[in-house]
Amino acid sequence: MTAHPRRETPTEIIERLSALHPAGYDLALDRVFKLLNKLGDPQLDLPPVIHVAGTNGKGSTIAFMRAILEAGGYHVHTHTSPHLVRYNERFRLARYDGGSADVDDATLAQALLRVERVNNNEDITVFELLTATAFVLFASHPADFTLLEVGLGGRLDATNVIETPLMGVITPISFDHQGYLGDTIEKIAGEKAGIIKPGGHVVVTEQMTDLIIDVIDYAAALEGATLHKSGMDWLCWEERGRLVYQDNNGLLDLPLPKLPGQHQIGNAGAAIAALKAADIDLLNEHIEMGLQNASWPGRLQKLKTGPIVDACVDGSEIWLDGGHNPAAGEVLASVMADLEEKVPRPLFLVTGMLNTKDPVGYFEPFADLARHCFTVPLQNTPNAVPPEDLAQMALEGGVSAEPVESVEKALSLLKKSWKFERPPRVLIGGSLYLVGEMLEVMEH
Repeated sequence: MTAHPRRETPTEIIERLSALHPAGYDLALDRVFKLLNKLGDPQLDLPPVIHVAGTNGKGSTIAFMRAILEAGGYHVHTHTSPHLVRYNERFRLARYDGGSADVDDATLAQALLRVERVNNNEDITVFELLTATAFVLFASHPADFTLLEVGLGGRLDATNVIETPLMGVITPISFDHQGYLGDTIEKIAGEKAGIIKPGGHVVVTEQMTDLIIDVIDYAAALEGATLHKSGMDWLCWEERGRLVYQDNNGLLDLPLPKLPGQHQIGNAGAAIAALKAADIDLLNEHIEMGLQNASWPGRLQKLKTGPIVDACVDGSEIWLDGGHNPAAGEVLASVMADLEEKVPRPLFLVTGMLNTKDPVGYFEPFADLARHCFTVPLQNTPNAVPPEDLAQMALEGGVSAEPVESVEKALSLLKKSWKFERPPRVLIGGSLYLVGEMLEVMEH
C-alpha cells in the first residue's frame, strides 16, 4: 500500500511563508493589490463588509455585531487579528445551518497553499498573505455579511483594499504602534481615518480628545462621507442595571452586555449604531440576544477552573486580558477598581509585554490599586521586554514589582510568600501573546 505524504498544517505553511518578508510590519498596499489581482480580486466578491478600525475595542465591537446578526438569523464571516492560540481563530466562517465557526485545518491549508502558489515567492508580509487568504475564504463561502477588523492603523493596512464597505466603524483611538502610525495622536487618528471611503458611512465612538474627532471630521469631509458620531447621532449609557441606547429613531432599553467592564457599554453602542446605520433588518430581541451571547476570549476573561486556577491560592479570582497600551491599562484598572468596590480583594498583576509598547503608561493607572506585580517573559516572540526591565518599568509606573521566570512561578510565590485576609484577585495580561499561552495551558 502506498503511504500518502503527510499534509502540512496551517501553522507549518504560515511559518514557511514568514520567510518571504521577515521584517514584520511594513505598511503598504501595492503588494497586496498585486497578489489579489493574481487571485482574481476576491475582495470584490465578498458579502457586504463592515470595516472596523481603532486602537481599543475593535474585537469586542465585532463580537457584539456578529452575535446580534447571528441572533437575527444572518450568516456572517469574521476576520480578526491577532489569534490567541491557533491561526484558525482569525477566519470565522458562516455555517449553512446557522452561526459560524473557526475555519477547519483542511480548508485553511487549501486556501493558504493557493495564495502561496499565486504569490510565487514574491516579497510580501505574513499579514498581507493572511488577509488575502481571508478574502479567498470569504469569497468562496456564501454569507450575508463580512466583519473585517483592521490589523494595524487603517490607511495602509492590508484590509483597506475594500472599495465600498457597507459601513465603517472607528472605535476609541489612543497611543499605540507610534513607530508605524506616528508620534502624535493626530497622526495616529489620520491613519485610522484612512478607512473612510468616498460617500461612505462611518460610526465613530466617543474619543479621548476633540483633536481626534477633528481629524476624522476632516477625513470624512474630504471623502464626502457621512459620520454617525457618539454623543451627537447616538448615545449609549448604563441606567439602573440596564443598557440604554438612543438615536433619532428612539430609545432601546436593553440588558447589559455579557462582556464585563464599563467600556463595553460604548463598544455595544457602536455595534448597535453600525447595524442600525447600515439599515439591516433586526428586531429589538435580536439585539438583546446578541448582547447576552457575545463572547471575546482573552479580554477580561474570568477563569473558573483549570491548571492556572489550581496553581493559585484557593478561592482566588483570576482574570485574563490582552490589553497592552496606556488606554487599556486605564480601562482595566477601572474594571478592577469597580470589582474592588463590590468585593474587596488584594489585586496582583502578572504581566508580560512586547518591546513596542509603553509599559510605564500601562502600569500607571494601577499605582494605587495593585498590591504587587510579577513580570514574566513571553514564550512565542523574540520581541518581549525582559522581565527585569519590565519590573523596573512597573516601579516607574508606581507599582511594586519583581521579575519571575513564569506565570506558574508567580502563582507559586503568591501562594507561598504572601499573606492576605481574603483570597487575591489576579490579573494576568499585558500582551495577547501571554493570554494565548494561558489559554493553551487551559486546553491541555
